[in-house]
Amino acid sequence: MVRAMASALLSCVLMLASTSCSAEAQQRPNILLILADDLGYADVGFNGSTDIKTPELDRLAAAGMVFSSAYVVHPFCGPSRMGLLSGRYPYEYGAPFNLPPHSSGDYREHGISPSETMISTVLQNAGYHTGIMGKWHLGQQPQYHPNNRGFDEFYGFQGGGILYFGPYEANNEAGTVWDYKVYPEHNGVADTSLTEADYMTDVLTAKGVDFINRAAAQESPFFLYMAYNAPHTVLAAKEEDMALYPNLQGKRKIYAGMVHALDRGVGELVKALQAQGLYENTLIVFLSDNGGRTDQGANNSPLQGVKGDTYEGGYRTPMFFHWPGKVKAGQTYAHPVSALDFYPTFARLAEASIPADKDLDGKDVWADVLAGRNPRAGEIFYTLRHRDNQTDFGARQDQWKIVRADGKWQLFNLDEDIGEQHDLSKKHPERLREMVAAVEKMTRNHPQPLWWDSRQAESQWHKSGMPNRRKMFSIK
Repeated sequence: MVRAMASALLSCVLMLASTSCSAEAQQRPNILLILADDLGYADVGFNGSTDIKTPELDRLAAAGMVFSSAYVVHPFCGPSRMGLLSGRYPYEYGAPFNLPPHSSGDYREHGISPSETMISTVLQNAGYHTGIMGKWHLGQQPQYHPNNRGFDEFYGFQGGGILYFGPYEANNEAGTVWDYKVYPEHNGVADTSLTEADYMTDVLTAKGVDFINRAAAQESPFFLYMAYNAPHTVLAAKEEDMALYPNLQGKRKIYAGMVHALDRGVGELVKALQAQGLYENTLIVFLSDNGGRTDQGANNSPLQGVKGDTYEGGYRTPMFFHWPGKVKAGQTYAHPVSALDFYPTFARLAEASIPADKDLDGKDVWADVLAGRNPRAGEIFYTLRHRDNQTDFGARQDQWKIVRADGKWQLFNLDEDIGEQHDLSKKHPERLREMVAAVEKMTRNHPQPLWWDSRQAESQWHKSGMPNRRKMFSIK
């Protein structure tokens, strides 16, 4: 009898320990990172949109924290995503350009170095179930494939985009089919089941919902990266979505339908979280990879600039954090943060170990965000964009912003002039010089690009003697 009681007591102890460990594991949040593609700064309700309705995003934003000074790493797709997932400026490892299309022959070999440990790998090593649905754009050879870069599951496309409606094609042996027409894949296998009636935004949402439903059956938390391609070109929307905007015309109407589908998809993801009992312990982060293209229906008001620019409209993004009970509802966080910060912040929340030799340019901002403090007071962070024969810059330090565009350096006070309309460089020449000198030092050891987005761009780079640093940091 004593032996039976001891056995029962041991069973209870083991059960309690197991329950305790399980509960402890569940304290680590699921992380749902939702990235729009080329979304305009003013194209969601929580950031000022009046003509495009985004009720699902607005509901999450209102119940969480809106970031009014959030930035991505680069003003266009590929380098922005590389910076987000690597936690480093892509310029530091030779990636200031988009990868060339898969269909451009020998350019297919390039991608972000396997030696660059991504946040997906850090979370995977910490026991997270990891998935990406949508756009990759970090390399198309096996060594760069998402399944080899920390993602257990991948459904999407490896290039810079995909058509929203089929028909799609299988890539031929030479690999010369236009990236946007190639079938999406699931873990390396083409999904040939899609019909011309399938709409890619809805397809990606369905795959995300399926991932959440299956992840709920696992004891480990998940990291899901919903890398939507909406509202990136080529513009296309469902008729029923465009019909909701009878007062809009042309590209704006199509664009509105695309954003509406994205918003609807976010709502479906939230419903799946709620149905599986995961909603309360999931951090949801929403943002865009860069600014919108106003020539393709986007609205970046009140910011100056568009996708590709180093003015605010190129890389300042609408963003929010949502996590019930952890992020207080109804807050606006005005201090500047960068997508570089996701890497160390997510690792902290996941109780994950970052490799000791891992270089990071971002910082863990979690405690500062919750406390309403500035995590980088007095510090500079920057972006750049190489053009044909010159380099544009944007760099922020507290309320001050320097911009190099059209070969000229300018200075703005963003607290007073978010639209960058009043150049203060003549009024504060010393501040301009100090900030330019700081950026020059920060970028001094950038290597030559490992690739260009086209042979023409590569030829122009060498023909123009880029980067001409003497010219680049000259203040006229």
